[in-house]
Amino acid sequence: MQLTVRRETGVTVVRADEARLDAAGVLAFKDRFREAVVNVQGRVILDLGSVNFLDSSGLGAVVAARKFLDDGVALELAALTPAVERVFRLTRMDSVFTIHPQVEDALTG
Repeated sequence: MQLTVRRETGVTVVRADEARLDAAGVLAFKDRFREAVVNVQGRVILDLGSVNFLDSSGLGAVVAARKFLDDGVALELAALTPAVERVFRLTRMDSVFTIHPQVEDALTG
């Protein structure tokens, strides 16, 4: 699982650069995400714009990613594709996470 990390003042953007976040890739995702957010402060935006498929394992990995953050650091999601957004909506996780239409919306909001 490839992740791209971009840091701006008070915000870290972590982009998942894979088409699928499923059982085959969740361990690598969690390991790389944990490395990407060590000692971050402010907000973390997880950009899922490249992810076209997310199963229950992938959803669990995103939920687990929140636990890697220090107290006071928020995890927000951005750029969910329709299939991924549907999973979040059906599981009501859209009420747990702040979800932005695009990364730029998260950065200005």
